[in-house]
Amino acid sequence: MSYKPETIHASATKLDDALNDLLEALAENVHDQWASGRLAEGWKYGSERNDKEKLHPCLVPYNELPESEKEYDRNTAKATLKFIQNAGYKIVKK
Repeated sequence: MSYKPETIHASATKLDDALNDLLEALAENVHDQWASGRLAEGWKYGSERNDKEKLHPCLVPYNELPESEKEYDRNTAKATLKFIQNAGYKIVKK
């Protein structure tokens, strides 16, 4: 396979503290999008992940996730916000 993902390297990009609320809201939406997809595929909540039975412990509301799982969603959201900034856009709250 010759595919090599090409992402914008934005590790040095600093997000404005004013984006913290947006970051958290975006992280929650990332989780809800993931959970919606899983539920549509027939997955259900289970205290332990079981791919054969389609059970997953993270099929709970975002605020009930362990901090480690929230951080996973925050990292996705943060990468998205950094991409937007590096692409030359400015995020302004109405």
